[in-house]
Amino acid sequence: MTDPITIAVLQNRLNAIAEEMGEAMLRTAYSQILNSSRDFSIALIDARCRLVAQADHIPVHVGAMSWAAKAVSARFPAPSPNDVYLLNDPYRGGSHLPDLTIFVPVFAGDTLMFWSAIRAHHSDIGGATHGAYNPAATEIWHEGLRLPPMRLTENGVLREDLLEMLALNVRHPRDFRGDLAAQIGAARLGEMRLAAIIREFGAETLATSIEVMLDAAERHARQIVLEWADGVYEGEAVLDDDGFDRQDIVVRARVTKQGSDVTIDLSDSDPQVTGFVNSSHANTQSAVTMAFAFLLDPDIAKNDGAFRPLTVRLKEGTIVWAREGAPVTMCTSHCSNEIIEAIIVALAKACPERAMGGWGRRLRIALTGTDPRTGRRFIWHMFQARPGGGGSAAGDGYSTIGEWHSAGGIKFGSIEVAETRFPLVFETHEYRPGSAGNGRYRGGCGGDMRLRVEAAGITYANTAGEGIVHGARGINSGQDGAPHDYTLLAPGTAPRKLKSKEVNVPVPSGSVIHVRSGGGGGWGDPALRDPAARTADEAEGLV
Repeated sequence: MTDPITIAVLQNRLNAIAEEMGEAMLRTAYSQILNSSRDFSIALIDARCRLVAQADHIPVHVGAMSWAAKAVSARFPAPSPNDVYLLNDPYRGGSHLPDLTIFVPVFAGDTLMFWSAIRAHHSDIGGATHGAYNPAATEIWHEGLRLPPMRLTENGVLREDLLEMLALNVRHPRDFRGDLAAQIGAARLGEMRLAAIIREFGAETLATSIEVMLDAAERHARQIVLEWADGVYEGEAVLDDDGFDRQDIVVRARVTKQGSDVTIDLSDSDPQVTGFVNSSHANTQSAVTMAFAFLLDPDIAKNDGAFRPLTVRLKEGTIVWAREGAPVTMCTSHCSNEIIEAIIVALAKACPERAMGGWGRRLRIALTGTDPRTGRRFIWHMFQARPGGGGSAAGDGYSTIGEWHSAGGIKFGSIEVAETRFPLVFETHEYRPGSAGNGRYRGGCGGDMRLRVEAAGITYANTAGEGIVHGARGINSGQDGAPHDYTLLAPGTAPRKLKSKEVNVPVPSGSVIHVRSGGGGGWGDPALRDPAARTADEAEGLV
């Protein structure tokens, strides 16, 4: 058996490779959504399509990448060592269409040993509206280019005809080409680093060590689950609407915990809907593993072994597993957030000290217009004024940390850089008082932002998300966080409340978009909150 020191060294080497790949991606990507907001993730996957290592990026990406690797392996059972593979189809292991995944195979001799993978959210992927999110979509073909597993290279040579076809179908071909090149470079870097480990330690030692790593993560996870109370638990979470004719759409989780095994059944969730809040199978599998991971120890290795105690049951045709062809672009945020919330609500009864209050919901704005300084069209995605995270037994939630599906992995980046790159002025960007859910430990505060648009002529806004009706859930008697409140203040007109799912809202130059984002849910009885903590909140203007 491989000695423990070698195993520990290899575990850290693999983690370091994933982190280095992320740094390479960050430093070479073209678009703001990647090189500022960091909306990408890294995974090292073995030949059996098991997650071996990842970096701290976007959890909802990583949990689905093993399913994508299975789709690539099924389409290309004998991959070429010189080629690069690509997909984005949500019905073949993708998350949603803007997320393109690059795979580079890594060999030990003639034997496939790893996939070096990177999933990145592109600024535009074609379709009927700018910025990839189309609240008016009623089928996936309204949402953009749909790519099954394919070879982006042939015998190591980039297929320029294919790349040109892809770039012609997006609104920012320069950024698209640059971001895709950054992905390929980061995946190739992972290939190089993995090849070096194979040469240094040998394929047999590395393969044996990986089995030990996965088994150790499984033992660690099962030891934790054994401490939870056995039983059958139920939880629900509710989406506001689908942008069409459905309101209060319910995700229902029935969780059975027995010994060290956990079965999560989402089959009783509401039927799939017309709009884009449906989830694909791979995305829901990822959301379930995220919820489970949030209840484990922070230092546990987040690999395939850690999720072996978990069994997932889904029903096709429901909001959590839409039939092929349904629109799903919002699913990485919603209904992912609600899937996580329903599971946490259920398991809070089994492990109350590990459960946390709900994290705020995602409501994005994508703007497109003309920059008067350059005369060029721009697409800007709002990552500022994020919602607050939930409180927990460890303390108050983080303010403006973002949503559950990204767990703080997406950043809003520099205000000054955004103002330099786009015709925007941030008049205010601060915490929103009173937005946090009350509790023994309160949720984190949402944001309060006034954004002035100084584009030439009319800019158009798409809103896409959730959380205007339902705020983040309080847990263990904690109170819910405040919902979102977005308002358009256009010159010479009355204030206009923005809905969570609108297309091509005209934004005249000089308009201010006032964003008041939701706070996180509270944890525990508010009557038990430390009076000194309340005094501090008042002094800091948070209530």
